[in-house]
Formats: sequence, C-alpha cells, structure tokens
Amino acid sequence: MDRAISGVEPGQRQLNGPQTSGRAYRNLSQPQFEVVRDEDIAIPMRDGVHLFADVYRPAMPGRYPVLIAASPYPRQIQNLGAPLGFVEAGASDFFVPRGYVHLIVNLRGTGGSGGTFGFFDGEERRDMYDVVEWAAQQSWSDGNIGMVGISYFAMTQMEAAVERPPHLKAIMPIAGSFDLYEAATHHGLVSISFITPFLSMIGMTAGRTNKLWRSKLLEAARRLLLTPAVHKKFETMNGEAAMTGLKLVLKLHHDPHPWDDLWRAIVVEHPLRDAWWDDRDLMPLLEKVEVPVYLGCDWQNVPLHLPATFPAFEKLSNSKHVQVVLLGEHGLAWPWESLHVEALAWFDHWLKGQDTGILDGPRFRYVIPGAEGWHATDTWPLPNTTYYSLALRADGTLKDEGGESGARTLMTLGTGLNRPRASEIDPPFSLVWDTAPLTDDIDIVGDIELALDASSTAADTAWFVFLQDVDAAGHVTDITAGYLRAGLRDVDEAASRPGAPILPCRIFRAVPIGETVHYRIPMVANARRFKTGHRIRLFLASDDQNDTVPAMLTFRHASVGTSCLNTIKSSSRLLLPVVPASD
Repeated sequence: MDRAISGVEPGQRQLNGPQTSGRAYRNLSQPQFEVVRDEDIAIPMRDGVHLFADVYRPAMPGRYPVLIAASPYPRQIQNLGAPLGFVEAGASDFFVPRGYVHLIVNLRGTGGSGGTFGFFDGEERRDMYDVVEWAAQQSWSDGNIGMVGISYFAMTQMEAAVERPPHLKAIMPIAGSFDLYEAATHHGLVSISFITPFLSMIGMTAGRTNKLWRSKLLEAARRLLLTPAVHKKFETMNGEAAMTGLKLVLKLHHDPHPWDDLWRAIVVEHPLRDAWWDDRDLMPLLEKVEVPVYLGCDWQNVPLHLPATFPAFEKLSNSKHVQVVLLGEHGLAWPWESLHVEALAWFDHWLKGQDTGILDGPRFRYVIPGAEGWHATDTWPLPNTTYYSLALRADGTLKDEGGESGARTLMTLGTGLNRPRASEIDPPFSLVWDTAPLTDDIDIVGDIELALDASSTAADTAWFVFLQDVDAAGHVTDITAGYLRAGLRDVDEAASRPGAPILPCRIFRAVPIGETVHYRIPMVANARRFKTGHRIRLFLASDDQNDTVPAMLTFRHASVGTSCLNTIKSSSRLLLPVVPASD
C-alpha cells in the first residue's frame, strides 16, 4: 500500500511541468485514498489473446472511474520516475489518491502480452475497444472510462475512440500521431533517425521480464529518481534528450520478429501509401469519434506529434466537445507529469459530473513562444490572421517585394559521394534568406507555407526548409520545418489557405529535369513572437544528413540518393500568418 501523493500543494511530491492552461478550476477531486497495486492482470481479447496490465486503485473498496493508459512500453516502469521518452502514462500517485483507477496496459507482443505487435494497425484498435469494455465490468469500476497518457498512449486513446466502445466517456490524447505514414515518413522522406531507434527500443524492452522490471535494483532507482532534488532536474528533459536516450539502445540485441519486419515494411517495402499504411491511418476515421477529446502538444514537437494536432482538430467534427492546448518549451518533459491538474479538471467533469470550469471560455488555448501569458480562441486558424508574402530574392534577402528576377543554386550529393573537402567552386550545400532587422515585434500564429519555384538536374530530390529566428547577436533558434520529397509533391489544391495538405500520394511523379516546378511545401503550423531587432530567416537544403543542416529534436531523414543542382527562383514566396501583436 502506497500513501504517497503527488500534486502542486505543499507537502505533496511536486509534479514537473505546467499544470494548467491558465484557467482557474473549482470543485476538483481532493486526495483522500491510499493506493494499492494489482500486478500482471490478464485482460482477454476477442480472439483469445490476453493483454497484461497493472491496476493502481484506491485501497478503499468501491467503484471508481477508470483512466486507461495503453502502449507498447513497459507498464512496470511507468511510475519509475525515470526521464525516459517512454515513461508517459502519467503519475498514478496523482490520479489514484483523487479517486481514479489507473489501468496501465501493454499492447500485443509487449510486456508479456500475447500476440504480435502490429504497430497501430486495425487489430490494435479492436484491442482498445475490448480493454475499455473489460475495464467497465470490473468490481473496482463504476463504468465511466477515460484514457490518459501522451505520445503512443495518446495514439491508443484515439484508436479506442474511433471504435466507439459504449463505456468510453472522454479522452485526453496529448502529443499524438494519428497517421503512421506521416509520422514515420515526412511527406515521403523516411524519418530514419526516429523510426530505427524507436523500433529497436520496443524490441529490446518487449523481451524483458519482471525479473528486471520488478527487481530490487529498479526499486532502489525509483526511490532515488523521485527524491525532490533529483526529480526537479528532469523538468527540462525535452524531445532531444528523449531521442538521445533512444539511440543508446541501437546496439543492444532484440528479437528480429516483428521489430525488424516492421522496420523493413516502413523503410523498404512500402515507400508509397498503400493498404498497409491505410490500416494505420486514423485520420479518415476521426469523424466517427463522439466522445469529448482534449488535444494538445508543445510547439517544439515539430517532426513528430505537432503536425497531427491541427488536422485532427478539424476532423473531429462529431465529437461532443473538442478542446486544445499548445504549450511552450518544456511543456512536455519526461517522465510525463505536466497538465495533470488540467487532466483532473477534464476527467472530473466528464467522468464524475463535477463542475470544474474546464469548459469555461474559448476551447483553444495556446502560448506564443517569445511572448508572455496564455492566449485563447474558439477558431483555428485565427480569424484575424493576415498572410504576409515574402520573396526569396536572388540577393539572399526576404522582402515583401521581389526586386530583380534571378535565382540561387545549391548542390546536393547522393549517398557515398561526399568528398574529404568541398571545392571552393562548388555551389553551397544550403541556402538562407534573411529579412532586415525588424522594427517592431511580429507575432506569427498558424499555418505556414513555402511556395517554391525551383528546377533540378535530377528526376527526384528533397526539400528541407526551416523557419528560424535570428537575434541581434546572431543566435539562431529553429521555429518550425517543412519536408517534401519532390516526386511526391501533389497537394490538395482545394485547400486555398497556406499550409495545404499533401495528397496521400500513391504514385511517384518524376521531376521534369531542368524545368521550373511549382511546389507548395507546408511547414508545420507554429507560433512565435519575432522581437524588434531580430531577423526572420528561411533555411533550405536538399539533404539533412549534413550536420550543418538543422535537425529539430535531432530527427534526420534517409537521403533520396540523387546528386543534383537545385535552382531556386526569386518568384518563390514564404507565406507567414501574422496576427496583431498583443501585450
């Protein structure tokens, strides 16, 4: 039995990260229960496979609402307190003392669960339905089921929601990806520095047993990691730190099945969208979701979860209520403990029927990095947005008028063709365009697009574009990015606003060599206050394996493999969503 209680009040184990979206709440459940844990509970699926779970519940007999957290990550260490990118189920010592059951479940083929891991496939969706309905029938459950957790835990929440189990009442999928193709291959460019260590990590951890996960060594580590002085240091463990940790497992051994099979399917066997990817795409199914959904992410999670937030918001048209929060730097750190008070207000409202104030005011709340305070809206994109068009001039400047027509050329080399040193006569590997120092603060919030006019000497190439903030001292901050394989360039031209979605390309279309092609390259929607004296910079390259090219959260991509000269015409335009600067 555990008497520990986490929270934000004096005397409680202090949670890391922002805990609310700036609202003031009322009638929140108060901590009053001790915690007991039931280990290795087998949950039957419809096909006879059993998933294993740990149940954290109030020690006092009774029926309580249930928060399910399901993923392929080891359930046994979700309360370890370790700053690892897969400790994301939430703090049991926060939710359970306040009158919830926290049910942490391992997906098929992981953590001792039967079956084979399918990586976000239809079978996984059906399992989530079965887990919800099983939880509703247990003696400790009052039949009101919610789901919680970030990243993969967020993805399984949406998987359950599209299956519509009768007892699911609300979900809070923060930092989720809902289309595996776009998470693993950014508009046709394989996110190799993510997908390789990710599958290796799951493969390595899936084969370990309780001999490790419930060992005295890890229990001693938990006591150390949760001491206040040590725990406080983890509040800035961002996505870059998580990726560094994942890469450490690359050389550790794991069973090749199904992990290497899945890697090969993603990287080699299915380069274009097909039925394999369709089975792992929830976006067309989101209109089936009827339960309330609380979406969110941090603005810095550009190469993984942030891109799914905005299209999901638009497609959840039949949900009873959709709410969104966009966080600033270190808004989501590991172990995940941020927004727990926000989650309590959300689930107290939908699962316990308490008037907490979670629905008060506009439903979309966000910060603008570089500015102070919270902002709110009921409409996305923001209704007062003006799109500024900046020309990529031949002199390397970004201006609202194009000047004399011209072009700039960069060179990219295929795999294995890099020389010991570049020649002084070579075109550059990358290009930048800068505005003049700003005379006023400028706030951008929303969809961003590069309308690129370019020619290439190869039948295929890649475009990596980054929006950057350059301060008066020359320090560069990456704000957002856009990625596109040129042969998969078709966009939804019906989407008139900037940031038009790339079509689900199933056919490769070669680039006509030497001809100018018009590309609409959506950059991941974002927010930033560019301050007086700073410059707005656009960075462009055709390969990101070179360390001189930015890599947001350290994500890099497999090379297209072509060697070419790419020429950028001055008719190209950067479209920025500018909103009135607010104090």
